[in-house]
Amino acid sequence: MTDEPPLRRRAARRAGDESPTSPEADGPSTGSPDGPTAPEPPAAAPAGPAPQLLTAPREGTPAPVETPDELAEAVARFAAGTGPVAIDAERASGYRYSQRAYLVQLRRGGSGTVLIDPLPLGDLRTLDAAIADAEWVLHAASQDLPCLSDLGLRPRRLFDTELAGRLAGFERVGLAALTEQLLGYALEKHHSAADWSSRPLPESWLSYAALDVELLVDLRDALAAELVAQGKQDWAAEEFAALVAWGAQPPRNRPDPWRRTSGIHRIRGARAQARVRAIWYARDDIAARRDSAPGRVLPDSAIIAAAEIDPKDERTLLSLPGFGGRSVRRLARIWLDALDTARGLPDDALPTNPPIDGPPPPHRWAERDPVAAARLSRCREVVTTTAAAHKLPPENLITPDSIRRLAWTPPEDITPETVSATLRGYGARAWQVSLIATDLAAALEAPKG
Repeated sequence: MTDEPPLRRRAARRAGDESPTSPEADGPSTGSPDGPTAPEPPAAAPAGPAPQLLTAPREGTPAPVETPDELAEAVARFAAGTGPVAIDAERASGYRYSQRAYLVQLRRGGSGTVLIDPLPLGDLRTLDAAIADAEWVLHAASQDLPCLSDLGLRPRRLFDTELAGRLAGFERVGLAALTEQLLGYALEKHHSAADWSSRPLPESWLSYAALDVELLVDLRDALAAELVAQGKQDWAAEEFAALVAWGAQPPRNRPDPWRRTSGIHRIRGARAQARVRAIWYARDDIAARRDSAPGRVLPDSAIIAAAEIDPKDERTLLSLPGFGGRSVRRLARIWLDALDTARGLPDDALPTNPPIDGPPPPHRWAERDPVAAARLSRCREVVTTTAAAHKLPPENLITPDSIRRLAWTPPEDITPETVSATLRGYGARAWQVSLIATDLAAALEAPKG
């Protein structure tokens, strides 16, 4: 068979002709955390034939590339191929400490599908050079770009099928959902949460991985046609260019990562926060040494329980939720030592709340600044209305944080030009600014009368 499977629905699609009707989310939610609802997706087409379930790649499941000679052969194949390159990566986030890629999948016209095991190979810079001039096609690119970059794989041009689906107004933008809606094929997703660091990888896992790139270029073509039909191809180009630029930047270390412990909102007082911090870093050291996901060493809920109770002895500690497992009990002395350290800190060494970079939480606005709260409400209405008119998720039209910052501290001289400049300073793209800057400028002004 050729590299291009038959497409059942793509040719006849136009803006608003077809979309999913199920309200179930197959990927990240398109609802804004600030409250605007998701836009109405393109209207559904009449029911067609049932999707064809794909359970194995058309040319069979290739064995993973594991040696320099095998890699050289794969590089030559992809250098001789034509058209875009479909790329995906499998990590082991729930199992391992690192976010490295444990398998890389690629497919290109004339090259077929290749699965690469990066563990014995180190970097893949020779492959990067072979496909540097091609457009890379990824699904949810922001998830895979960091681990691909670690291997020396950095796109110069890309097409993100998930982001394209959002811009086109599809309600469900997971790979399986979009493939079914646009191509008429169903993909099994049984191994999405597998431990890809295990070796050897089972045949069924390898088939699953190969299928993730099997139809990706065809999906790209279908979505590109949809974007053109809706007049959104230039918007997508700006978004994809921003992703390329983001992926080329070195990762930024997050300050005070322990503050992201699930349930930390229950912790009151600097001393209790110090206990969370001490146990968190003790757990992180162990997880890094073991290359194990931190939650598999000690769950966040156990850290919070210990910080609340502040147990002084092993018996009390082990009676707390999350400390009952045998592997956790063996580390009891480490957890107690961490608590002892936090207990002995002088007051000036306790955590202090970081300075707030930006406006306060929106639920406090009405009390602190009713005028700003009213501005925020009007600005949100602009975003919701404009997003719905263009069949976009509100958060893809503009980030909620940008709207909060704009409403809390608007330009001194409110004009479409100053609002545009402010939004660009927050990272908004030109297409986003062109759609909402004028209406936001009007919303920032107090209503007359």
